Amino acid sequence: MIPTEIRNSVRVLKAQGQTLREISRLLKLSRNTVRRILRDGEAAEAPPCEPQIRAKLEDAFARAHGNVTRVQQLLVAENDLPIAYSTLTRWIREAGLRRPPQRAGEYHFGPGEEMQHDTSPHRMTMAGKPVTAQCAGLVLAYSRRLFIQYYPRFTRFEAKHFLLEAARFMDGCCPVCVIDNTSVMVAAGAGADAVIAPEMHAFARTLGFGFRAHRVNHPDRKGRIERPFAYVEGNFLPARSFDDFADLNRQALAWCRDVANHKRKRVLGTSPEAAYLIEKPHLQPLPGTLPPVYEVQERVVDLHGYVSVDTNRYSVPERLVGQSVTVYKYPAEIVIRRRGSTIATHPRLIGQRDARSTLAAHHPTPAKASRTPAIEDKLLRGDHPSLDRYAAALKQRAHGRGLRALRRLLEMKRTYPSGPFLAAVEQALQFGLFDLARLETLILRQVAGEFFNLDPGEDDDA
Repeated sequence: MIPTEIRNSVRVLKAQGQTLREISRLLKLSRNTVRRILRDGEAAEAPPCEPQIRAKLEDAFARAHGNVTRVQQLLVAENDLPIAYSTLTRWIREAGLRRPPQRAGEYHFGPGEEMQHDTSPHRMTMAGKPVTAQCAGLVLAYSRRLFIQYYPRFTRFEAKHFLLEAARFMDGCCPVCVIDNTSVMVAAGAGADAVIAPEMHAFARTLGFGFRAHRVNHPDRKGRIERPFAYVEGNFLPARSFDDFADLNRQALAWCRDVANHKRKRVLGTSPEAAYLIEKPHLQPLPGTLPPVYEVQERVVDLHGYVSVDTNRYSVPERLVGQSVTVYKYPAEIVIRRRGSTIATHPRLIGQRDARSTLAAHHPTPAKASRTPAIEDKLLRGDHPSLDRYAAALKQRAHGRGLRALRRLLEMKRTYPSGPFLAAVEQALQFGLFDLARLETLILRQVAGEFFNLDPGEDDDA
C-alpha cells in the first residue's frame, strides 16, 4: 500500500510540471506506479475513527493483548465491523494504543572490562528423542568470544560448573559479569539492589570477578550474549545429532572453537578469536588452584542397596543396607564415602530420571546351591534305560525334588520281580502313565500272568 503522503507528493510534482521520469527519480518510484497514482485521481481521505468505534477498538485491543489480527476478528464477531487491516493499524497508532519502538542505545566496552552470562532453553533431538536442554552462554563484551554448554537443568551447581569451564576456556575473566535477575544467582532484590547468593558470590570472588544484575525488563544491557543464542539455534543445532549430554557438549565446544569464534563480525572488523588476542592481556588471571565444584549430601542406604541422588539410584555394598553414607556429587561422577574411606565411585547419570547405576561387586548374584542327587535317584538309575526315563519324567511331574514318588518306585523295584516290574514300567512309559497306584496294578497283572497262569481244564478236573 502506497502511503497518502507519497501519493500527494506525486500529484504536487505533476502540478509543478515535472515529467514522469523526474518524479520517478525524485521519489524512487517506478514510472508505472507514478502513472497509476495519477490515473487514480485524488485519493479519498481515509475515514477517521469515530468516537463510538474508538471505544470498541480500545476495549478489543486491551482484551487481545495488543494482537491486531485478534482485534480485527473481535470487531467482526462482536460488532459486525469489518475494518481493513491497514486502516485498523492506522487507527491504533492515532489512538496511541501502541507505543512506537524507541531507539536502542549502544554500549561500548574496553578490553577486559566486562563479560556477560545468560541461559536459554533449546529444543533438540537426543538419542532419537526430542528434549529441552538449557543452553548456558558466556561472552567477553569486547572481543565477543563465545562459550556455550548444555545442561538438563540449570541450578547453582550447574552454574558453578559452567562458570569454571568458561573461565578455563577464556583463560581468565573480566572483573564484572553482567547477568539478569535469575534466582540461580540472585538471592533477593533486583537490578542495582540485587543481593547475590552467598555461595555464588564466594565462588565468583575465588575466580576473580563479581556479578552485576541489570535492571528489570532491560535485556539490552546484556545484548552481547542475547544475540548469540539465535545464532546457536540457527547454526549449531540444525542437522546435528547427539547421543547424550557429553556428546552434545563436546560438539558445542568444537563449534565455539572452530566456527563461532572464527566468523568475521562486521562490527569488529575481524573475528572474535583475533580480537581476543588484544583482550587477553587485560583479563584477570585465574588462581593457581581452581575451586572444585561438588555438593555433599547425607543418605541412608535403602533395603535394595542403593542411595538416591537427583531421582537416580547408585549402588553400594549390600553390607551397608540401613547405614548412613556421605555422597559427593561432582559434575561427572558420584563418590560415596563412609567414615573417611571411599566405598563406591559411579559415573554420574545426566539427563536421566529413575535410572540405576549398579556395580557388579556390590550386589553379587547368589549362586544356586548345588544339590546332590537323592539316594533314591541314584539307586533307580543305571539298571535299565526305560526305568531311567520313567524316573526322570516322574521327577518332573512331582512337587519339589519328587522324593516321595521316587521312594515308592524304589520300593516297587525291590518288592516285585525284575521282569514284570520293567515290563510294567515300559508299558506305563508308552502310555504316559505316572500314577504309581496304577503302575503297581500293571505290575501285579504282569506277576499274575507269569507265576499264576493255571490251566482252566486242569482246575475243572480237580
